[in-house]
Amino acid sequence: MFSFRRWGNELYTGRRSHDIVGRRKTWFITAVALMVASATLLLTRGVNLGIEFVGGSQFTVSGAETTAEQPANDVVGETGGEPPRVSAVGDDTVRVQTGRLSDVETREVRDGLAEAYGVPVDDVAATFIGPTWGQDVMAQALVSLGVFLVLISLIMVLYFRTWTMVVGAVGALVHDLVVTAGVYAAVGFEVTPASVIGLLTILGYSLYDTVVVFDKVRENNAHLLTQDKRTYAEGANLAVNQTMVRSINTSVTGLLPVAAILFIGAFLLGAGTLRDISLALFVGMLLSTWSSIFLAAPIDAALRERRDTIAKHTRTVLERRERRRRAAGDEGEVDVTATTADLTGVGVVAGRHLGQTAQPRRKKGRR
Repeated sequence: MFSFRRWGNELYTGRRSHDIVGRRKTWFITAVALMVASATLLLTRGVNLGIEFVGGSQFTVSGAETTAEQPANDVVGETGGEPPRVSAVGDDTVRVQTGRLSDVETREVRDGLAEAYGVPVDDVAATFIGPTWGQDVMAQALVSLGVFLVLISLIMVLYFRTWTMVVGAVGALVHDLVVTAGVYAAVGFEVTPASVIGLLTILGYSLYDTVVVFDKVRENNAHLLTQDKRTYAEGANLAVNQTMVRSINTSVTGLLPVAAILFIGAFLLGAGTLRDISLALFVGMLLSTWSSIFLAAPIDAALRERRDTIAKHTRTVLERRERRRRAAGDEGEVDVTATTADLTGVGVVAGRHLGQTAQPRRKKGRR
C-alpha cells in the first residue's frame, strides 16, 4: 500500500528519486505550449473586463425577493441596452452592471428593477462608475509588479550569488501569470481590481516555493567542483525531490480554504463577487507549485551547465563513472548497491544510484 510519509522520507534521503531535472525538455515544451495557448486566448477572446475598467452604470437591489438574473436581463433589455452583468451579493442583494446610461434610462431601469424584484424604489441604488479608477489600479499594479521583480532579482542575486536562479524564478513567475490570465480568458470570468490583487498575491506563493528549492540546490552543490560523485543537474534533481513533499503540503493547505471560497461560496451559495479573486488564487497556487518543481530548478540547471567549469565537471563525472562501470564489468563484479544519500555526500538522483560500492565476486579457495 502506498504510504505518503514513507514516499516523502525516501525522496528526502535519496533512496527514491524522480528524474525531473533530467527530463527538463519535456517540462519546457509543456510550459511553452501552455503560455502560447494562453496568449492566443488573450489575443482572440480577450478578458471580460469589469465595470471598473470599462465604466458604466451599476444598480444594487437590496432586500430582493429573488436573486435570479432573468428579471434584470428583462428590465435592461426593454431599454435597448446590452445584456447586463448580474451577480448575487449575499442572500437578498443583487448587483446589476450595464453600459453607460442616460439619466432617463437610469430612472427607467431603476424603477423596473424595483418592480421586478419586489422592493421599493429607494432600495435600488444607482451609481455611475467611470473607467479612470480601474485604469489607475491597473497602472499601479503594473508598476508594483515591475518594482517587485527588480527588488526580488537583486535580493536573489545577492543571496544566491548567481543570475541563473533569478532567471529560473522570474521564468516561473511569468509562466504562472500568463497561464492564469489565459484561464480567465477561457472561462470568461469577470476581471476586476480584486482579480488583479489575486494575480499579484500568487507571486508570493510561487516565489516562496522556488526559493525553498533553490536553497536546497545551493546546499547540495556547495562543494560541487571538489567531488566527482554527481553533476550539478543531479544535485539539483536531488534538491527538487527533497523539497517536493514540502511544496505539495504547503499548496494543499493553502488551496483548501481557497477552494472552499471558489466552489462553495461562489457556486453553491451564489456569492458571485468572490469568484473574482478566488479563481486567480486557486489557479495561481496550483501553477506555482508546478512551476517551482518542474520549471525553476530545471531552468537554473540548464543555464548552469552552459558554463565552462560546470560543463567540464559534468563531463569528468560522467567519464569517470563510465570507466568505473566498465572496470567493474571487466572484473566480473556483481551485486552493486548504493550508499545512503545525505546532503553533502552521494545520493540517488535522476533515477540512478550514485556513489556505488562494488561487492567483488567471492573467489573459491584452493582445494
